[in-house]
Amino acid sequence: MRRIINYSVAIMTAALTLLPLGAQAKKKTEGFRLLYWNIQNGMWSDQGNNYDNFVAWVKEQDPDVCVWAEAQSIYYTGTATKLPVEERYLVGHWAELAARYGHEYVYIGGHRDNYPQAITSKYPIENVARIVGDDKTLVSHGAGWATVNICGKTINIVTLHTWPQAYAFGVPVEKREESKAAHEGDYYRATEMQYILDHTINTVKNPQKQYWMMMGDFNSKSRVDNYQYNLPEDSSQFACQDVVRANPYYIDVIAELYPGDFKTSTGGKARIDYVYLTKPMFKAVKQAYIMYDGWVAPYRDEAKISNFWHPSDHRPILVDFEF
Repeated sequence: MRRIINYSVAIMTAALTLLPLGAQAKKKTEGFRLLYWNIQNGMWSDQGNNYDNFVAWVKEQDPDVCVWAEAQSIYYTGTATKLPVEERYLVGHWAELAARYGHEYVYIGGHRDNYPQAITSKYPIENVARIVGDDKTLVSHGAGWATVNICGKTINIVTLHTWPQAYAFGVPVEKREESKAAHEGDYYRATEMQYILDHTINTVKNPQKQYWMMMGDFNSKSRVDNYQYNLPEDSSQFACQDVVRANPYYIDVIAELYPGDFKTSTGGKARIDYVYLTKPMFKAVKQAYIMYDGWVAPYRDEAKISNFWHPSDHRPILVDFEF
């Protein structure tokens, strides 16, 4: 098993201090460790290996809470041929898989297709809402709002995975090119995002005093990274993240800790996975980083099957908290 941390890590102290390359991050004892990752098609890359590499890697990180996007088995190993529903190991066996890396509790968010999000935890998880949308706004891959109690703190966890296409959700095939040209996929993501906010953090009083985390594959770029993208300032690609950034309560932890230092979250050059925190949660951050090296380093499937990568087309995000 290759070591997985081989880059600079930001530490939240009075000022940011960088650990040297190759330093192994250590979990703090008076807090907890969050691990988020879009594991692409239910960890398609490792399912033929009985998830042994995946389990060993997660155990090495020793997270207290994990959030997994694309948490369902969909295809036969090494193919783009869909598994029959009755043959899909995940989501039905998440409790069994999570137990292998030491997590007793499992939560599956609301979903209406093949791309749910799952939370696994060493601590009990309480459902608040499983979000799939309504007749006006369908949340394409669903979302979840759950709580865990850690160190005497009630922590709200919101998981999501927004619409991935350039055309809008529900557009018939014959109108998709027209929809793409009008950037309707970008605007649909923004609509989903507003719906999720309005059905989670915007429903409570004084969220600025509470512990909230929101994370997932947002399939959208942030204008805070535009020094990397060089897109027009009015680009529709920022629409979804602009909705989040307009919310007065959430802080983009990676952007805040690494200003002007672009961190891709995919196998390419795009940051589309985010962890957002309210101020009380952010103040507890000791370190946060996107993981690049070792077993999690993405590489393109050699057979060029669909757009699949190994072990995933996304990179994990790890955040340590200490209260």
